[in-house]
Amino acid sequence: MGTIGLIGGTGPEGLGLAMRLALAGEEVRIGSRKPERAAAAAAAVRDAVAAAGGTAAAAGAVNADVVANCDSVIIVVPFDGHEATLRDLREPIGNKVVIDAAVPLVFKDGVPAVEGVPQGSATEQAQALLPDARVVGAFHNLSAKKLQDLSQPMEGDVLVTADDGAAKQQVIRLIEQMADLRPVDAGPLAMSRFVEGLTALILGINRRYKAQAAVQMVGV
Repeated sequence: MGTIGLIGGTGPEGLGLAMRLALAGEEVRIGSRKPERAAAAAAAVRDAVAAAGGTAAAAGAVNADVVANCDSVIIVVPFDGHEATLRDLREPIGNKVVIDAAVPLVFKDGVPAVEGVPQGSATEQAQALLPDARVVGAFHNLSAKKLQDLSQPMEGDVLVTADDGAAKQQVIRLIEQMADLRPVDAGPLAMSRFVEGLTALILGINRRYKAQAAVQMVGV
């Protein structure tokens, strides 16, 4: 997919995804509102991949510069900044493939839940805000902790949603390059609300069992 930009890549999930993508040989660019945070995150990616015996092509810059200089974009910002971030980046994103991994997660009395989104899901909101982009939902249910531990294999499936068939296939091929992860076609963007909801379910399970559970579709 060429150079991949991660908007929100300085957070735990984004940093872990950047590490796994770089380990798979992808060129990554980490975006942040603060260039020093982006540079530090890129250095962390290079160090982690080097410790795992690889070489990472990773750099950091402010969000707008990352988007302008990448071929595809992964959105991993916290949901409270999701809408504002996408509005700001609409023009430089244009018609690029956008992988939205945001989850509208909230905690009610300490219990994880998913906040209602007018469009139905964070991924559908992304498509509404970026009408020219080819939006794909993926990477919603992966553990940030496990993503960042390159000494251990990942487990589980990545559920992929999209209305654009060609963009979906690009993302499926990308996931196939990442060791120990399997892409599963989960249908159109409208199915994203169910995929995102699984994140709250998994977090609750992980808290109760002190585990790092993952999604796995058997029989497929």
